[in-house]
Amino acid sequence: MADVTDEAFRQIIAKYSRHGELGGGPDVFFTEFVSADGLCSSGRNILLRDLAYSELEHPMVAQIFSSHPDHIFQAAELVRSLGFDGLDLNMGCPDKGIEKQGSGAAHIKDPQLAQEIIRVAQQGFAGPVSIKTRIGYNQETLDTWLPKLLETQPAAITIHARTRKEMSLVPARWEFIKKAVDMAQGSGTLIIGNGDVRDLDEAREKVQTTGADGIMLGRAIFGTPWLFDETRVISPSLYQRLEIMIEHTYLFEKLLSDIKDFSIMKKHFKAYVNGFDGAKGSSVNNLQDSPSASRNLSPFPQSKTAHRTYSTARNFFNQKDEILQKSEGESTGNYLRKSPKELRIELMATQKATEVETIVRKFLKMGQGN
Repeated sequence: MADVTDEAFRQIIAKYSRHGELGGGPDVFFTEFVSADGLCSSGRNILLRDLAYSELEHPMVAQIFSSHPDHIFQAAELVRSLGFDGLDLNMGCPDKGIEKQGSGAAHIKDPQLAQEIIRVAQQGFAGPVSIKTRIGYNQETLDTWLPKLLETQPAAITIHARTRKEMSLVPARWEFIKKAVDMAQGSGTLIIGNGDVRDLDEAREKVQTTGADGIMLGRAIFGTPWLFDETRVISPSLYQRLEIMIEHTYLFEKLLSDIKDFSIMKKHFKAYVNGFDGAKGSSVNNLQDSPSASRNLSPFPQSKTAHRTYSTARNFFNQKDEILQKSEGESTGNYLRKSPKELRIELMATQKATEVETIVRKFLKMGQGN
């Protein structure tokens, strides 16, 4: 996801989900999706920053997009040289600007070009190549679309359980993930389901009902970077959530402030303050892809665990704004003299990390009755 699964966000997830440790996760990280055309242009150096990652994030998969096979081949070679564990091709993005380039979901309408793109990527990367797509364009067309993808023998296909036309306007239709799993039997390609999964309990349920090899999470990770830590049995308190938000903001400023606008952080502020449910109506709900998959993707090397066994993603603020009780032995304090809604409004006006920290510290001090 452009401007979402950036290096700062992934590092926060890796830290608070205890990635690489026993009981931690996720199993696989994906970069923001990056234009292969741009990587072959004079603006390459700036786009290379979108492919930056830390050693803490392995296994690490780079996601790219283009409708030009020669650019895909060159970008795939570049991704290989950067030490990525896998390469993912975006063939599902519904953004009109991306589609005008013949990329993203537009590939669903041109299976022959899609196959050519996949094959040159496999040649250039010489490692596991996966695909992110949808169940169809204007309507579900798995019977014709999926076999074309399977013919190229990708390592995995992540399928968002909606058509391009449906965007996020209807609930994800998981019966078509089961259909895709059945179609892919014996192909050697993993089928990863995606769409509306809120936590690891639901991810396991989807695996059981569809037979999918893995589940990709998107919106659920906003405001809950500890989501994949199966050892956590209590949700972080409000104080802890806001401390993580401050840390995330400073890390974004340190790593990315010279190339990305600070406003990118504001989608995260709303999620940290209000939780997944409380963020309804924001741009978070329009995001389709995700930073990770919750079950093992065996073609990608160095994966630490095969299954997540306990869900810790709980919607901490799924009721009214005044529910701000602390947990893990902390005193509740005099919450609230200022509501989360008021805090969120103040955070939306910030321009740098120090402003965010000042507002949050003041908010927490008021909450303690000081």
